[in-house]
Amino acid sequence: MQSNSNLLKNGWKLECLKLNKVKPVPSDIEIVRAHKCKPIAQLANEINLDKYDLYGQYKAKVTMQTPDVSDPSSRGKYVVVTGITPTPLGEGKSTTTIGLAQSIGAIIGKNCFACIRQPSQGPTFGIKGGAAGGGYSQVMPMEDFNLHLTGDIHAITAANNLIAAAIDARAFHETTQSDQALFNRLVPFKHGKREFNKIQKKRLEKLGINPNAKPGDLLPEQVRDFSRLNIDTKAIIWHRVMDINDRFLRKITIGQGSNEKGFSREEQFDISVASELMAVLALANDLRDVRERVGRIVVAQSRHDPPRAITCEDLGVAGAVTVLLKDAVKPTLIQTLEGTPVLVHCGPFANIAHGNSSIIADKIALKLVGTDGYVLTECGFGADVGLEKFINIKCRTSGILPDCVVIVASVRALKMHGGGPTVTPGAPIPKAYQEENLELLKNGLCNLKAHLHNITQHFQLPVVVAINRFTSDTEAELQLVRKEALAAGATDACIADNWAQGGEGAIDLANAVIRTCEKNSMTGRYLYDERLSIKQKIERIACTIYGAESVEYSEVADDKIKRFEAFGYSKLPVCIAKTHLSLSHDPNIKGAPSGFRFPIIDIRVAAGAGFVYPLAGTIQTMPGLPTRPAFYDIDIDPDTEEIEGLF
Repeated sequence: MQSNSNLLKNGWKLECLKLNKVKPVPSDIEIVRAHKCKPIAQLANEINLDKYDLYGQYKAKVTMQTPDVSDPSSRGKYVVVTGITPTPLGEGKSTTTIGLAQSIGAIIGKNCFACIRQPSQGPTFGIKGGAAGGGYSQVMPMEDFNLHLTGDIHAITAANNLIAAAIDARAFHETTQSDQALFNRLVPFKHGKREFNKIQKKRLEKLGINPNAKPGDLLPEQVRDFSRLNIDTKAIIWHRVMDINDRFLRKITIGQGSNEKGFSREEQFDISVASELMAVLALANDLRDVRERVGRIVVAQSRHDPPRAITCEDLGVAGAVTVLLKDAVKPTLIQTLEGTPVLVHCGPFANIAHGNSSIIADKIALKLVGTDGYVLTECGFGADVGLEKFINIKCRTSGILPDCVVIVASVRALKMHGGGPTVTPGAPIPKAYQEENLELLKNGLCNLKAHLHNITQHFQLPVVVAINRFTSDTEAELQLVRKEALAAGATDACIADNWAQGGEGAIDLANAVIRTCEKNSMTGRYLYDERLSIKQKIERIACTIYGAESVEYSEVADDKIKRFEAFGYSKLPVCIAKTHLSLSHDPNIKGAPSGFRFPIIDIRVAAGAGFVYPLAGTIQTMPGLPTRPAFYDIDIDPDTEEIEGLF
């Protein structure tokens, strides 16, 4: 293992791994195979991490308590990586994040952590592939990262489906038993007497009944209220999940067995990363916070008039769910190709959720790097979606605003916004993106400028543009993007060639980020006050960030907003679910649209995660497989157990 040792501030002594670069750049899996991970225990020792559990030789769960880094003088610099409005292929945020971390940590020699999301197996076996970065800017072990890693998504799947099973079981038993029979089974005789357990005492408290009361002391109406949730099976909003793309599970019928006594209903599966439990883990501060948030999750409404919100705590399942999540609350430590540390934790959807890795991982990294170090964290989709939610949801929850924003732009995406042909996953890249076209590029720069305006003026944060170099880009095109980015308010704009060069290809970008953090006088701000009404928050985002002229609400959305405000959810931040392929609600509208009416067709609440999410269109939460999925290329050598075809 070739390496060079850098003695870094804050006591880090990092053994940085040298890249074995060849031209042309091989496939991602070939590059990973040409590099060897150092043992994860060695990396943990190098960064002064002594609280961890090994998961094999090259992965570890970090078990240290979440530190308090609320005082800026007690933590490193906090950098968030976002992007312009992308093509369906993505523009390289993960690759840029990892390459930048390699440059700051392995080349420049400063303490640096990358905090990234764990990918779903859906895209890995579907069409997009994995999310380990690309080229010479990747994380290792790549196969583990893109598949099971340390089992967090499996834990979320099990926990989510336990809730789903509890809902249907409770509704079934309530329809087939009397009040007293339910009560007797819920509070059974043990050692000659009936007693409420700890979880049931919480239910009593919520109902206004003395939690210290004896079961035999309850009045008949109290027995009924305690025993019956009166679940409206047409108003169950919690769905079963699995971590594979399967379009035929989008709408199914359950309860058709002969023992279910005709208790059947329509149901759907979502992909696991769409579960609210993923967002709960990503926004929680520790296991205690997870337990409280799980208890608040709303899973259905009752048949009462007016309806009541039914939560996991009401079902009595919140404690068991948290038990299933106890290890998933801990981030996983892995490394980049150049031996710098990476924390992987959570991967919530960026449409119906906020699309960021966890607060726990960021806080641990900010402490470990020391006051002179850097933490890079990424957010999903473009800055209008992922960064807006990062600031208004994640940062509002953590209390930590970033010191610098890096926005990734590509010539390809800017040409698309300038009127270029459609880019389709799995299809050949159109010729317009393979040859120089400055006019097309110039027309599309409005999208980058819109994002820069939002970041600098509305979030009041300094921003560095990372121009992700593709092999088809010309020097004239790259320099045009740089020139226009600087004119539009970017602190700096740098061409990033880390896909082909690793950390060395991002040195200019790394130095620009360091300079920006050191000189930054902008403190950042949230887009809206949490005391605003739900509609005021929606309109603030739509009209300020997206460019809408106004917002129009369906009757369904209007009614639900009134109901949510009556339930006490008006102070929650909003998490608008819209397309990531346009600043607007319409994926076909490119560039920087303005003056349009932004539709809200429905609105839902994620009370455990802590936000309401309006829907600006139909959001697909269970992807389907294409005609030729990526799994066609994935195989294994039975003798060596080497995996083939992952990317």
